[in-house]
Amino acid sequence: MDRQLQVDQQSLVSAWQERLPALMEDGDSFSVQGDAADQNSLLIHFNAAGRQGYSLDFRCTYVDSREVAVNLLDAEQDGRVADERRDAVQLLAQQYTRQIHECAQALQGLTNP
Repeated sequence: MDRQLQVDQQSLVSAWQERLPALMEDGDSFSVQGDAADQNSLLIHFNAAGRQGYSLDFRCTYVDSREVAVNLLDAEQDGRVADERRDAVQLLAQQYTRQIHECAQALQGLTNP
C-alpha cells in the first residue's frame, strides 16, 4: 500500500498554521514554513512564553502519510544558543514534540485521506 504524502507543502503549511494554535500553551507563539530542502518537511519555530526567552526550532518530516519524525534543530535563550541538556530546554522540547505529533495526528484527514 502506497502511503506517500500526497499533499503539497504550501497546503501543509497552511493547515499547520490553522491547527497548531489550538494545541499550544497560552502565550507561546510559533511559525511554520516549508523546508526548501525537503518537500515532505516543515520547519517549526516556537517562542516559549515567560521571562526565560527560550525559542526552539524543529524539523517535522512526514515519513509517510501517517507518521512524522520530529527533530530538535536548535534551542536559543534570548537570541543565544542554549544548552539543550538543561532541564528547562528538555521539558520544552518534549512539550513541543508532543504538540507537533498531536497536530500531525489532527491533520490526518488531510494527509492520509
